[in-house]
Amino acid sequence: MKRGWKEAAGRLRAWLIAQEKRLVLWANKRHLDRGLKKLLGVWLRTITHAGGAVFTLAASLAAALFAPAPWSAAGWQSLTAVTVSHVPVYIVKRKFRRLRPYQALKEIVTGTKKPLTDPSFPSGHTTAIFAFVIPFLAADARLLPLLLPAGLIVMASVGWSRIYLGLHYPSDVVAGALIGTVTALVVTSVGWMPV
Repeated sequence: MKRGWKEAAGRLRAWLIAQEKRLVLWANKRHLDRGLKKLLGVWLRTITHAGGAVFTLAASLAAALFAPAPWSAAGWQSLTAVTVSHVPVYIVKRKFRRLRPYQALKEIVTGTKKPLTDPSFPSGHTTAIFAFVIPFLAADARLLPLLLPAGLIVMASVGWSRIYLGLHYPSDVVAGALIGTVTALVVTSVGWMPV
């Protein structure tokens, strides 16, 4: 009985890995109309940098120092969430050491001159954008109906861009989104701000 469960789990794992590779290859091939493909490519190659450390940390600090309340508090919370969220990312990346799709699959085209070479799992860019955006969404409940669609578009675009560019698998992005979300929710629920 125990052996049957192990075999079933092994088959399920192999199937999930195959589906994930298929999705990465599909996203990377960019099966779209030429004009739409070009527009989407420009958007995704640009928005992907919004999940980078330079943007998320600098924008959080700028809001914390110069924005009026409640945005200054959101800036401090965002800065904290982005910083803290990268501790588990660092630890997990060192433990799993998963190759990035462009390193493991010869068909992948990165579209970038200097692709990252650190481990793929989880996505640090996705972690950062979720940790960055969520405190701003929580800053003023009255504005949530306006801010939530924009926030979701930005967060989803950064996550998808990582797959589209062949830098991450979907599970890398999902794990990063979870780490960033949980960290941001903990930080905003505590309401941490510097003295």
